Amino acid sequence: MLEQQKNIMSRIIFSGIASLFILGKLIAQTPADTLQPVLLKEVNVRAQRTTIERLPSVSGTYLWSGKKSEVISLENVDANVAEKTPRQIFAKIPGVFVYDMDGTGNQTNFSTRGLDPHRSWEFNVRADGIITNSDMYGYPASHFNLPMEAVGRIELVRGTGALQYGAQFGGMLNYVIKRPDTTQKFSLESVNAIGSFGLLSTYNAFGGKVGKLEYYAFYSKRVSDGYRENSASDYDAQGAVLKYMPTANFALRAELLRSNYLYQVPGPLTDAMFKADPRQGTRARSYYNPEIYVPSLSADWKIGQQTRLSWTFSSVLGNRRSVLYDRTANIPDTINHSTFQYNGRQVDNDNFNSYTTEIRLLQGYSLFGQNSLLVAGLQYMNNDLHRQQQGKGTTGSDFDMSISAAGWGRDMHLKSINIAFFAENKFQLLRNFSVSPGIRFESGTSKMLGNISYLPPAEVENTIKHEFPLFGVNTEYTLNERQNLYVGWSQAYRPVIFKDIIPANSYERAAKDLKDAYGYNAELGWRGAANGFKWDVSAFKMLYKNRLGSITEYSGELDTLILYRTNIGDSRTYGLEIFLEYGLNISNNLSASIFTSTSYFDAKYLGDSVRYSAKENRSIKDKRVESTPQWISRNGVNLKYKNLSVSLLYSYTAQSFADPLNTLTPNSTGTVGLVPAYGLLDLNATYRLKMLTFRLAVNNMTDEQYFTKRPTFYPGPGIWPSDGRSFVLTVGFKLGGSGGLQLGNGSSKD
Repeated sequence: MLEQQKNIMSRIIFSGIASLFILGKLIAQTPADTLQPVLLKEVNVRAQRTTIERLPSVSGTYLWSGKKSEVISLENVDANVAEKTPRQIFAKIPGVFVYDMDGTGNQTNFSTRGLDPHRSWEFNVRADGIITNSDMYGYPASHFNLPMEAVGRIELVRGTGALQYGAQFGGMLNYVIKRPDTTQKFSLESVNAIGSFGLLSTYNAFGGKVGKLEYYAFYSKRVSDGYRENSASDYDAQGAVLKYMPTANFALRAELLRSNYLYQVPGPLTDAMFKADPRQGTRARSYYNPEIYVPSLSADWKIGQQTRLSWTFSSVLGNRRSVLYDRTANIPDTINHSTFQYNGRQVDNDNFNSYTTEIRLLQGYSLFGQNSLLVAGLQYMNNDLHRQQQGKGTTGSDFDMSISAAGWGRDMHLKSINIAFFAENKFQLLRNFSVSPGIRFESGTSKMLGNISYLPPAEVENTIKHEFPLFGVNTEYTLNERQNLYVGWSQAYRPVIFKDIIPANSYERAAKDLKDAYGYNAELGWRGAANGFKWDVSAFKMLYKNRLGSITEYSGELDTLILYRTNIGDSRTYGLEIFLEYGLNISNNLSASIFTSTSYFDAKYLGDSVRYSAKENRSIKDKRVESTPQWISRNGVNLKYKNLSVSLLYSYTAQSFADPLNTLTPNSTGTVGLVPAYGLLDLNATYRLKMLTFRLAVNNMTDEQYFTKRPTFYPGPGIWPSDGRSFVLTVGFKLGGSGGLQLGNGSSKD
């Protein structure tokens, strides 16, 4: 998009200069008394807005050569941005599975390649290159939530690129915040939305450049009654970004980001409840409230023509609070007949204290007459996750974190220290062929300590060491200026996290020798553009070893059967990811495009057993991995006439299983059973003027009643219905410069 803008501006400037030159020559050669008006030819500049791009070979201190990557330019996407509907925003990225448990737009639950979508915790999630996962070694869920109006572009790098930024199986997901109009001292943007189910949203931002200081700040507020009963939401977020450039080659950047929301949790449903009325709620006294701060300071120094250094300090600080009547869907929350009050609720609180510093160096050099690149760096993390759970809460109905004098049933710390060294070298062996081997070495320890009321102190403490050398290699062969082939292989791992090692009750135990999950991603693909077509077609294999699960085991100490949390075995996933788009200009004012973004997954367990009943374990060999539909396909048509853009999107997700045993028949609580296939139709329209933008979103036009997953933990075991048909109308206003605020124009480092 930026390259197109530069080309357009170059042509306009050239045309203007040429016109002035011709006019000047005519004036100089014509006597003053015979001057006649001269009619110059009109210059038409035509270009289509680009919604999906690829990362460049190198950007800042990041090396992307040979990796499967996608970049979404949000300014050009017709989507429900106010509620950040992921299936629309990520429509052109094949393989994206969206876990729709919260239709208010508070949380993005996102995965690819059959991984667990819960709070996108299989990804290294970043904002402007800064890690936002709450605790990478204790609870890697991303509770921080940027308003999508603040985002200029989204960058996604699949698992084979993991070595440079983390070891996650999913890869890296980076939200790049908009930049201000640097030609102005002050510019302003306001985006306001109204929609179904009581939606009201406002986003306001200002920014500019004064001397060597660039600044940008935003405030966002969104409230909604929710699609279901008792599902109200109140969200707000703020951010401030300062960038100071004392010289053209050195920049300091300071950011402070915050997100906060209070969500009334409507409760799970059984299959019978869902069939009778998917909009009903089973809870009216349950609440969830994550408040997260992400402060950071970074420096970027271009030392020489081929040398660049970056250094970041960042934190993830805050709380994840909840007050829940935590029972299965078939147990109603009613007045206790003996006390004439509601039963007490459970109060939980996680306090996040995660600190990261990372230094990166990019060095270019000449080898065999070609320009090669080395990226190397060091990352240090120090995290303390303080988990307080099972506090006996009040019998009231409001959001109240008060607990009884008995205190917390669990009061624990998981303290993690980890240091990682990484290096990757791009060897440009031929003009059109490069090989990029890499290594990442992780070394650290996570230690759990504290008190659990139903366990003796000796049973609580648990220490897990993280020591992993990870290797990878990516290759890229350039066929021509607009096409290339890429092949990659990279190891990955996922640490044992807090929830894996905490026994839920006195009849549950966690193995003392739990092992981190590890494995690899391998992929090969062909991407390019020609004759109006754009494509990226790839095949992959992912091996995921040491998956965690539960089995039934006899305890001699307790003389009874217990639920034993341990490593249950391995899984492997084969898959295809296909993106194909065709666009054409029908006339000067009318253009059209059509695309498909389709994936196929064959994900199976390779062996071992899991708990079937209190007395029996069963083999899961050749069973399909849960929450992994075989087919996910999104297909769209886009029409653009002058300033009007209209998009129609059809999203299909095949059926999936809710548990490793592939149970078909739902149980009484709705926690196991088949998750049916569903297809959704969305319509989005955008009308753009110089300073105003109007958007209309019609989500789930056919009012499909569906659900995407049967969770076994938060937000509660059972069915969580997704939203039916809704409407959102958005009006955006920009003031300052020729176009107001600009999009973030680069990767995680400009």
